[in-house]
Amino acid sequence: MTPEKIVGVQARSTRLHCEEEVEAALDSMAASITADLADKNPLVICIMHGGLITSGKLATRLGFPLQLDYLHATRYRGETSGRDLEWKVFPSVSLKGRAVLLVDDIFDVGTTLKLIVEYCKQQGCASVHTAVLLDKQHDRKEVGIEVDFVGLKVADQYLFGYGMDYKDFLRNVPGIYAIAEQDM
Repeated sequence: MTPEKIVGVQARSTRLHCEEEVEAALDSMAASITADLADKNPLVICIMHGGLITSGKLATRLGFPLQLDYLHATRYRGETSGRDLEWKVFPSVSLKGRAVLLVDDIFDVGTTLKLIVEYCKQQGCASVHTAVLLDKQHDRKEVGIEVDFVGLKVADQYLFGYGMDYKDFLRNVPGIYAIAEQDM
C-alpha cells in the first residue's frame, strides 16, 4: 500500500462516529469499569495492536490502582480477514489470582477474544472481564463469549480508526469510519 492509496481509501470512506462521540463512549465505559473494578486491583491488558488507543485512552480515565500490561495475538496479520490465532507476545505479569480486564478495539465474531479469555482462565486469574470500543452488530458471533463493557454498537461493515486498521494503516484516525465497497 502506498500513502496515495491509503489517502484515497480514507477519502472514499464514510464517517460513522466523530471523535467527540467516541470520547463520550470512552467516558461512559470508564465509569462502568470504575463501578465494577475499582476495588479489585485489576491487571488491565491491552490486546495489540487494535486495543492500543482504546487502552491508553481508558487508562487515563481509570482513577484507581491498577497495573497495565499487553499481549499480542492476531488472526489478521495485515489482511482484511482472519485465520488461526498467532500468539506473538504473552503478558509479562502473572495472571494468577488477578482480576483481569482485557481491552480491545472491536468485538466482531469474537474468535480472538474468546481464545484470549480461555488463555487467561488457564493462567489462573480470579476473574476476567472484557472491554471493547465497538461491538459489531450481526448474527455470526462465537457461542460462549460476551463483552462486559462496550463503547458503541456499530453496523456490520469493515471499519477503521481509533485503533482499527485497514491493511495496517489508518489506526490513528480520530473517528470511526466504514470502508467504501470498492476498497474491500
